[in-house]
Amino acid sequence: MQFMIRLWVQRGNRSMSKAKIPAVLALICAVLLASCNKKAVVQNAAVEAESSHAEEATISLGFSTNLEDPRGVASLLFKEEVEKNSNGKIKIDIHPDGELGGDGELIEGVINGKVDMTVSSAGNFAVYATKLGISALPFLFSDFDEAWAFMDGEVVSEVNKTLEEFGIVVLSHYDNGFRCVTTTSRPVKSVKDMSGLNIRTPPNQIVMETMSALGATPKPYAFNELKKALRDGLFDSQENPIPVIYNSKLYEEQKFLSITNHSYDAMPLVIRKDLWDEFSDGDKAIILEAAKKAQDLDRKLVKEQTESYVTKLKDAGMTITNPDLKEFKAATGKVMDVFTTIYGEDLIQKMRARNE
Repeated sequence: MQFMIRLWVQRGNRSMSKAKIPAVLALICAVLLASCNKKAVVQNAAVEAESSHAEEATISLGFSTNLEDPRGVASLLFKEEVEKNSNGKIKIDIHPDGELGGDGELIEGVINGKVDMTVSSAGNFAVYATKLGISALPFLFSDFDEAWAFMDGEVVSEVNKTLEEFGIVVLSHYDNGFRCVTTTSRPVKSVKDMSGLNIRTPPNQIVMETMSALGATPKPYAFNELKKALRDGLFDSQENPIPVIYNSKLYEEQKFLSITNHSYDAMPLVIRKDLWDEFSDGDKAIILEAAKKAQDLDRKLVKEQTESYVTKLKDAGMTITNPDLKEFKAATGKVMDVFTTIYGEDLIQKMRARNE
C-alpha cells in the first residue's frame, strides 16, 4: 500500500506542489482508516452475532404426572435429544408431578411467561382457544391409528394456530390414550350405572358435557391432587386413560374400571411463543426434531400400555367391565350440538361425518 501511494505521488500528478503532498497523503490515510474501521465493525458484528447465537438457554418443562407416565418418559427423551444436538447450549429442566402447578396452572404459566413449556390434554387448552378441544368429542375415533391420522392432519394444524394469539406454539402431539371411567361404589356396566356419580374430570368442557349426558355429575379438579381427593371421599369416581390410572396408582383408591373409551385424549407439547421466536432457525429445527421423536415414543408407549395394563390393573385388585359402547355413544350423541356455536357448523359437520 505504501508503494502504491509513493507511485501515485511520483506519477499521478507531477505538477503538484510539494506543499500539497502532505494534504493528499492525509486524505488517503483517512480513506484507508475508514475502510479498516468498517472492516472491523463488520467483523465485530459477526463476532457479536456468533456470541449471541452461542448463548445458553434453559427451558422449564412442567407436567402434572410422574416420570413413569409415558409423557414423562417421552419428555426425558426430548430433553436428551435437545441437549445432545445443541451441544449442551439448550438445556431442558423437567418438573413432573405438578411441581409447577396443575394442568390449568401450567397452561396459564406458559401464557404469562412463568413456565416455558408444558404438555397437557388438548381440552385443557380449550379454556383459551376453544377449538383445541375438538379431538375430545365423544366416540370420535375407533382406534389409535385413526386418532393419530386426525391429529397429524390439516384440521388440527389449523386449529393449533388459534393458540398463538395466546402466546403458545404447538411443537408436537403426545398421546394420553382413551379415557375410561373408574368408580368406588359400583361397577359401570351400562349407562344407567353412570347416574348420580360424583365424577372428577379435567377442566375440559367436552368431557364434562359427555359425563353430564351420561347422567353423572362432573366437577373439574387438579390432577396432582386427585388421589388424595379420592381417598378423602370428595369424589366416588373419575375418568382417565388406562396408562394414567395404572402409572398414577389410582387403583389404590378405586375398585372398578369400566372400559368406556368415551373420549380420545390428545396432548399438545407446547412452548411460549416469545421464547420460541428468540431461537434461530437451526435451534428451532433441533427442538422440533426432538419433539417429533418424543411424540412417537409417547404414542408407542401409550398404545402398548393401554393394551397390556388392563391385566396389571386386574392383578392390582380392580374389577374390569366392558360395557356395550353403542349405548354410551347414543347417549352422548347430542354433545356435538352443544359445541356447534363454538366450533362452527362446518367443523362440526366434518366431525359428524367421522362419527357416522
